[in-house]
Amino acid sequence: MSPVRPMATSNPGTRLLRVRLVQFALIACLVAGGVSQSAVKSIEVLDQATGMTVGALSRPLGFKETGIYDLLVPDKQPSIVYIGPVEWDRSGDLSYLLWVQVAPGVDGHRLDDIRAHGALSLKLDDGPVELSALDTPVAASSPYRLTAPVGQTAYFPVSVALLKRMAASRKLTLNVRAGDLTMVDFIPLQETRAALTQFIVDRDITGD
Repeated sequence: MSPVRPMATSNPGTRLLRVRLVQFALIACLVAGGVSQSAVKSIEVLDQATGMTVGALSRPLGFKETGIYDLLVPDKQPSIVYIGPVEWDRSGDLSYLLWVQVAPGVDGHRLDDIRAHGALSLKLDDGPVELSALDTPVAASSPYRLTAPVGQTAYFPVSVALLKRMAASRKLTLNVRAGDLTMVDFIPLQETRAALTQFIVDRDITGD
């Protein structure tokens, strides 16, 4: 009778590599799925505290931190910056803002105060645009739900012309200043043009 051979055990290093490859594949699928999703719809709500009509997207757009970590290292997570356009309608007096929330990651860049001068910029097809935070406190409640982990939040005034430039840009990215004064790129987790165009159409600001 032939001797019974012990079952071969897999190398721990090989098992770890397989786990990381699976994690990488899952992240890639999630990103690809976000790109193929249909446009984020626009909504309109009445803010009870101020009586203003608030227009917004049904959910904000997410942008992922780049250039700081290996996707195959499970204990590192990118920071995510969420943005969403907002229309405030005060009895026909319209104003537009960009709502921004930072969901801090793990072992990435320590981001600067996004309200500081020069800390946040948009990178559009036709050039960068530096944003300046709203100075006065916002009385209305946010139309967007905060995403955990909750970090900084702020509003940035924007013009209709800038909203249109954002909607027209095929490569809309964010540039956020880190604590070491370097600028960190954040790339979208989904297609941005359709959602921003939907907002512009629903808010009826498509004209010149």
